[in-house]
Parts: sequence; C-alpha cells; structure tokens
Amino acid sequence: MTEILDNVEECVEQAIARVGTDLVLMAPLGLGKPVQLINAFYRRAEADPAIKLHIYTALCLEKPPLGEGIEASLAGPIMERLFGDYEELAFMQPLRAGSLPGNIQVSELYFKAGSMKNVPVAQRNYISSNYTHIARDMFDAGANVLVQLVAARDTPEGLSVSLSCNPDVGSELMAMYQDSGRSCIAIGQVHSDLPFMENDAEIGVDAMDLLVSNSDYDKTLFAVPNAAVPLQDYATALHASSLIADGGTLQIGIGALGDAVAYSCILRQQHNSEYRAALSALTHQQAAIADPCEPFEQGLYVSTEMFVNGMMHLIEQGVVKRRVYDNLVLQQGLNSGVIGHDIDERLYDYARARELIPARLSAASLEELQYWGILDGAVAMDGDALLLGGEQLANDMDDPATRAAILAAGAGRELRHGRVLHGGFFLGPADFYRKLRELDAAGQDQICMTGVRRTNQLLLDYHLYSAQRQKARFINTGMMVTLTGAVASDALEDGTVISGVGGQYNFVAMAHDLPGARSVLCIRSTRGSGKQLKSNIVPFYGHITIPKHLRDVIVTEYGVADLRGQSDAEIIKRLINIADSRFQTELLEFAKNHGKLERDYRIPFEARNNTPERLRQALNPLYQGGLLPSYPFGTDLTDQELALAGSLKKIKALSEEPGHFLATAARALLHQGNEDAARPFLERLQLDHPHSTREYLIQQLLVLELEEQGALKVR
Repeated sequence: MTEILDNVEECVEQAIARVGTDLVLMAPLGLGKPVQLINAFYRRAEADPAIKLHIYTALCLEKPPLGEGIEASLAGPIMERLFGDYEELAFMQPLRAGSLPGNIQVSELYFKAGSMKNVPVAQRNYISSNYTHIARDMFDAGANVLVQLVAARDTPEGLSVSLSCNPDVGSELMAMYQDSGRSCIAIGQVHSDLPFMENDAEIGVDAMDLLVSNSDYDKTLFAVPNAAVPLQDYATALHASSLIADGGTLQIGIGALGDAVAYSCILRQQHNSEYRAALSALTHQQAAIADPCEPFEQGLYVSTEMFVNGMMHLIEQGVVKRRVYDNLVLQQGLNSGVIGHDIDERLYDYARARELIPARLSAASLEELQYWGILDGAVAMDGDALLLGGEQLANDMDDPATRAAILAAGAGRELRHGRVLHGGFFLGPADFYRKLRELDAAGQDQICMTGVRRTNQLLLDYHLYSAQRQKARFINTGMMVTLTGAVASDALEDGTVISGVGGQYNFVAMAHDLPGARSVLCIRSTRGSGKQLKSNIVPFYGHITIPKHLRDVIVTEYGVADLRGQSDAEIIKRLINIADSRFQTELLEFAKNHGKLERDYRIPFEARNNTPERLRQALNPLYQGGLLPSYPFGTDLTDQELALAGSLKKIKALSEEPGHFLATAARALLHQGNEDAARPFLERLQLDHPHSTREYLIQQLLVLELEEQGALKVR
C-alpha cells in the first residue's frame, strides 16, 4: 500500500532507508518535476557529504533572467504576473556557477534550447539519448529513486493517481523495476493544479511507494508564455501546412514555429481562399507531395511526443478530429471506408465477417464489444443465452432476432474510446493547463497521454500504429542543413550542445518506416542580422543529428525541397532553390567547384528572388486582413508591454549597426515627440525623468519608435 506523507523531508529519509546513501534520482523532463521533493534531496545531500546524489533529468525549467536597468523595469511586473511563486530548482544556480558540492552531480538528457551553451559542467555531464531509449539508459545507470509530480483525486474505489503531464518515461521505468527485482523507490508529489489525465496516464495509487500531499507545496506551475511568430516562421509554416494531408496524422513541436504551423492549419480551415492566395504568392514551385489544401473535412489525428497548446486549438477548431481505435479490425475498416463510426448494419456485418464479433459470445468478447460500444452495456450473459432489455436472446450472433435486437439497441450510438490525440508529455501556457483541467468526460476520452515508446516508434504494434498513423506528417525544426541533406538540430560542430536529440531521430526514422509518411524538417534560411547574417543552408557541417541517408523534406520560408530518393546533384539544386538569395551564389559555386553540379547549371529564374522583401509582399494581404497576428494563440502581455518590448528590441538592434544608430539618434533628438502620450510608457520604464545622457537618449529613441509604430494615442 502507498504511504501518504505531508512533507518531502520524510520522503527523503525513507528513500535513504530503502536504497542507501548512493542515490541515483530520475526526474521527468519539464513540468513533471516535483520541485520541492527534488530540492529536499539536494539539500539533504548538500548537508551530508556521505550521501552521493546523481540527478538525471531533462529540460529544467527556469524563470527567464530579468536583465538590467530598463529591461528589468519592463520584465519585473511581467515575471511576477506569469510565474507567481514558482519555486526554482535548488541545483540550477550552483550548476551554472560551477559550484555544485563534490558529492552531487546533475546530468541532463535535453536542454532548453541554448540555455546551457556556456555552462561547462552541464556540457560535460550531458547525455545524448533518443527519447525512446531514456528509460533503458536510466535503468542501466542504476536509477533507484523515481520522483514525479502527479495529480490525484478521490474515486468510489479510493484515491487515484495520474502521471498527468509526463507518462512518457516514468511508467516504463516503473514496469522495468517491477520485473527486475532491483531496489527502487517511486515517490509522487501531488499538485492540486496539475490536470488529472485519464486513460494511460491514470495509474492508480498503488503504483507509487510514497505519495506526498501538502497544499503548501502547490506553488505556481511553470507555464511557458506563447511566443511571438515572426514573418519568416509564418512563411515556413504556410509551406509546411500545405504538405499536411486531410485524413492524416500530425506531429509538431513547441515554440513559435510549432504555433505557426498549428495556426496555418486553422487558417487553411477557416479562411481557405486567403490561405491559398498567400501560399500561391509565396510558392515559386509546387512540391510533389503537397496536399490540395482544401479545408480538413476528415480532420487530423495527432500522435506526438509533445502535446502543445497549438494542438489544443486545433482540437477546438475542428481540425484535429479524426478518431483512431486501438483495435486493428476497426481501424482497418474505418481506413477503407467499409464502416463508419455509427453502430449500424455495416459495422455489425463487417465485425462479424472479421470475427471481431464471434459466432458465440464469451464473457471476454462481450466485455470487449461493450468497451468499443458495439454492444449495448445492458447486454448480459444468462447461461447459454443473452439478456437484453429483459428479453432472452440466443447466444448466436448470426441469429436474425439476436442481430436485430442488438442493432436496435445500438441505434443512434457511435463507437466508443476513439482517440484524436496520443501524447507523451505536455508543456505550455497557463490557459492550456486550465483547459486540460476543465475537460469534460468526452474531452478526457479523446485525449490519451501515454509513453513515448508508443508515440515515438512503431515497435509495440507495427500493424496497428501503421493503420492509425496513415498519411503521417512529422514536422520538426533543425538549425542547419548541408547541401547533401544532412541536418544539425541539437549541437554545434565544436561539440557544444544546444538542446538535444529528443524524439527527432525517432520521428524521422518512423517517417521512412510508415507507408505514406513524411518527415518535414523546418529550417530558417538565415540566422543573425546585419554583418552577422549567415545562411543555415551550408556546404557542409561538422556535426549532424539526422544523417543524409534519412533526408526527406526540408522547408524554409522560401519553399519546400523534397529530397527523398534524389541524387546528390538534384538535392543540391532543390536546397539552393529555397536558400536566401544573398547566399545562393556561393552555395552554387561550392557545389560546382567540388564536382557536385555541372559547370553550366544556373539557378532557375523564379528562385532568384528569395528575399525578406518578397515574403513581406506575399504575406501583406494576410497581415492587412488581421489574419497573421503576432501572437496567434494570445499573449499574457498587455498592449503597453507589447509596444515597449518591440520598441526596446529595435533600439537594441540599432546599437549593433553604428551608422544606422547615429542617424536614428540624431533624428530622435531633433524630433518633437508627443511626450504626454508617451508618459505612461516612460513611467513604466522609469524613464520619465532620465538621470543620465544615456537614459535621455534612450528616452528620445523610445518616443520616436513608439510614435512610428502607432502606439501613441493623442489624448
């Protein structure tokens, strides 16, 4: 029986009593970390050098730094509003400072992008592992303490526990330990605001050895604010969304690009003519795999490692609505169109022909057919007969009277337990968590949080998953692509880890294994600005995440390059066609100089105008029509904060171009701004009474910028 405690310190003592002082602690990535519990383990080891503590985890969540001066004046109130009393992981500050005690080690398997770029100890202890292999690797590492944030609720059968946001790895590890006989302790920390997810995530209370429940630990859940979507990401997403097949399967990631892809699908659904016009203006060549781009009539099914906020919006807007069933016979019938979701004669006869409905019912077959809704819940076994509505029927599923009675009882009903989404973990903004908490019974039934060994691969049930994941499009991001199609997504060529492999390799490999599936890797064509502008389509690179023999589809803001099965020369041509035109010539010359392209090859005329200006022109009608908002799924920032953030960003960018900065500064100093209208903005940043020449200059630049963006309203 699970022991329920009210303090984390007692959990630590019981863990030490069970497994000893050599603690190998495994915590989920992201939201599933029980911060107070992990911090109790850390402080116990910090106070006692005899204890050895090795923490394995991924994606440690930290509040963004406030910055200094003017930036802090803007960010402070925002941070307080967004993160409330969120408690930080105690090991993060000493980890960054390189001052962890000698008896404590932290190893991450995935970093928040760029967060550990300049932290040597984190780089040294990083573990590169495919997401589907993490449970195996942690088991082999000797993990003996499993901790997780959980949701709990009372049921008629007693207290029940849900792994909620992270059934991804924990349940697999628990099963591995149960089968091994090795000593391990599983501890859950209840959080009352964590959404209780049912289906595979609901594990019952006895799966945990200890459960700590104390409302004092219910600090603000870490919420990731919606990111602003820049023009180039919208352009990339529009291209990517044109590859998504109606009636197919979708996977996307977190961040601005993931939001842009989700929003582009909604645009395609609700404003189809404007969507198609923008796509036509953007596209100089049609990809062979492109969908007709009509609205989603059949809808999509989602099988994803990460359940993101954009996917919830896709469910709400009726784009994600294709239901799949964990029954191969039913799924094959639906895919072929032989049956629908209705309990009718077609379904009955098909299920009987495929022996899903046996000639005679047993207790087990009756239970299964009732689970799927094919048989009414009132049907019962009565010796050798069946009972339905007080009427005795022959236990012969070919008997006309039995068939007629069962069909009459099923009239107007549909199949049960169809899922529109299987996800490994979730992370997002606060309103996303709220929506999950408020799911009704139907909403809970159609969303299944489960393990990554299901979402990220096919090995558990290849035939079923192939039937469910028809026409799959796995859409992820990369940092750079080489001219021969290899992609770098997780690290730099000097070995610096930026993020991690996560599930990207699995999704790419799965796209090659699934009939009709495609891997779509989205890459911004350039990075940096001004003199620091560089191409992300490069001749070669010293680190790769996805090897060139798994190359498939690459998308930039300038188009789609279908690379599957193509020669090196054709791949190079297609990638140059979607590169920024400021870099096309040097890429072309490199390929020619190395014998990869014929000397007389020329870039097609229609691909020579890949410029930000052309993107702006192509997307301007959507912007003017209010159909490409900066925050497609809303923002927690006020209008004033948005205006200030945008203006400060532009002013900061000016400082990187001295000539432009001087000219703009002179214009700002000579400009007669509307100081009354600007006063609330200046007061927010404590710039209404500048105390130095530098503050005065920033004040004047800010007033000019706010006025030019139309943020100042004349009173």
